[in-house]
Amino acid sequence: MKRTRVLIVDDEPGIRDSLSGVLQDEGFDTHAVGSGEECLSELAEGGFDAVLLDVWLPGIDGLDVLAQMKGAAVDSPAVVMISGHGNIESAVRATKLGAFDFLEKPLTIEKVLLVLKNALEQRRLQNELRELRDTDRAGLQIIGESVPTKALRQQIALMAATNGRVLIYGESGTGKELVAHAIHVESGRAEKPFVELNCAAIPEELIESELFGHRKGAFAGAQADKVGKFEKADGGTLFLDEVGDMSLRTQSKLLRVLDEQRFEPVGSAEAIKVDVRVIASTNKNLEEEIERGNFREDLFYRLNVIPFEVPPLRERVEDIPLLAGHFLGEFTTAYGRKAKELTPEALQVLQEYPWPGNVRELKNLMERIVIMYPQVRIDARHVPVPQGRRAMERVAERSASLLEVRQAAERDYILRKLEECGGNVSRAAEVLGLERSNLYKKMRSLGIGSRE
Repeated sequence: MKRTRVLIVDDEPGIRDSLSGVLQDEGFDTHAVGSGEECLSELAEGGFDAVLLDVWLPGIDGLDVLAQMKGAAVDSPAVVMISGHGNIESAVRATKLGAFDFLEKPLTIEKVLLVLKNALEQRRLQNELRELRDTDRAGLQIIGESVPTKALRQQIALMAATNGRVLIYGESGTGKELVAHAIHVESGRAEKPFVELNCAAIPEELIESELFGHRKGAFAGAQADKVGKFEKADGGTLFLDEVGDMSLRTQSKLLRVLDEQRFEPVGSAEAIKVDVRVIASTNKNLEEEIERGNFREDLFYRLNVIPFEVPPLRERVEDIPLLAGHFLGEFTTAYGRKAKELTPEALQVLQEYPWPGNVRELKNLMERIVIMYPQVRIDARHVPVPQGRRAMERVAERSASLLEVRQAAERDYILRKLEECGGNVSRAAEVLGLERSNLYKKMRSLGIGSRE
């Protein structure tokens, strides 16, 4: 097991020796130096988990060393400052520069060990949080290289840095939530909460409580105080999914909160002030909803500061191979299956299907393929979308040759029979009324490999 490494920086040899001895007895690996220059040189080599850093040093003092460390790698060691001439100003500056604590000499062993262990624990938690955020960011990739997808990424980069409200339009399943989350992660609010509320999934009588919270006894069943989504999102981003399904009554209250950035929980007269960026999404035409009297025009203009359109999958077919490959990899890992490969024929079927359910439908289909088909090579017959007649129609549109149309029909029919027979060529030959050798010849002439 790797031992924790501590760098001791002090110009007094006696303190270096005593701290080294005590920490080594406690199971730490230690290295001691007597100047700020030596400290920076050792840190450049890396590998330290914590630094006990004296403020008063010959040459570069401890606070200047700490300032230089601040711009170093994200996994820089935890720092505890020590000084024989402690003052509030130095302690405040050290804390602002990222020091965990500030200890005054003479040092007590118990205090040093306690503070050092707490500093190491905080560093561990910070590293875990950073890894989780990095994983989160990786899962928020906007996958694809089509022109619409590249434009999408450019728009996210441009608008993320602002605090302007965003209204995301798009059909169901296009990835509006993914876009909203990506905007948050690229913004200055990334370290703060990203809170979601699906307006279509919450009953009208409960949505105000979900948004603004409530106090105990505010209504039947309110047995305790509840913190609402706005309060949870303070400093961060609130994503209102399918905002077009919100009732007019709730729209009116939301309008006031957007204007004032304050609200009262249900059952309370005390206002709570918040700083929240609101991103909303809808699969409806809100201007038509305004004409029908279903959506407030003034709320629309508050939300529609930066309108944003997520194109349907059928308008970015070039992205389908990348998306399909990404989802196949995701699910083969999740289910512990072998990596799978989509044949050109399978990809052609995927790219010519209209995808009414958009990216969500494609993702679900890839999961179904991983679960249902153990083979590595996924052909067109393994793609459960309507394809046989369409395949023949494509051939007919491309060429007037009756032979090509007939071959396409034969190929599709033989593949289906092979599938029904579990890939057993002998059984398929019986069903088709052919000799096995003749079926093999037919398969070769139609470009059907034995692996298929």
